[in-house]
Formats: sequence, C-alpha cells, structure tokens
Amino acid sequence: MCARCGCEYEWGVHAAAFGVRAGLSPAQLDATVTAGPDSPLWPPRDALLVRLVDELHDTATVTDELWQALAGTFTEAQLLEALLIAGWYHAIAYVANGARVAGEEWASHFPEGKRYASG
Repeated sequence: MCARCGCEYEWGVHAAAFGVRAGLSPAQLDATVTAGPDSPLWPPRDALLVRLVDELHDTATVTDELWQALAGTFTEAQLLEALLIAGWYHAIAYVANGARVAGEEWASHFPEGKRYASG
C-alpha cells in the first residue's frame, strides 16, 4: 500500500527492516513498487494480496471474485486483518506524504524506473 501511495518513507523503512526477514528477494522488494499481481515473481498466495492492495487502493472496495479467491486461501480473521493493515498504511502514507517526512538515512529507496499503477 505504501508503494501504491508513493510513500517512499514508509516503504523504505519496511523494505530495509523487514524485507529480507519476511522472505522477500531483492527482485520481489523492487516488484512491490514496479510490478503488479501478474508478475511471475509472486507466488499465487502473494499475488492475491497484491491484487487486494490494488483493488483497495483503486476502488476502496474488493470485488466478489477476488474476495472468493482470498477466502479460499486465507481465514476470515486474516482477511479482516489484511483490510485493516491496508487501510492503516494508506492513512500513514497520506500523513507521511502530506507532512513531507524525510527518509531515514538507513532506509531503502524506491527502485529506479517506472512505478507500477494498476488500472
């Protein structure tokens, strides 16, 4: 969500602090900024989460088709948590971007090149 909102500050902190520990390769970390859910870098489970972020960001809702796919993979509690986390980081991105929060020296930066935007 931070990448989709263009919030390099929050994305960079999380990419540096948690990316490797979360099991993301450098290419996958870049893909959180540059690629959508159809990227071959995403396993099916992760691709569903990228689709969820895209739909929430673009439409503030989730299609029935995506919700059914998510429900086949995640529990109801996990889905509600994903919605809350996405919303929380959307709000954080607005605040950090609006307040022009400067990046941390140790944080990652968005990869060079085109930023991904669905739709």
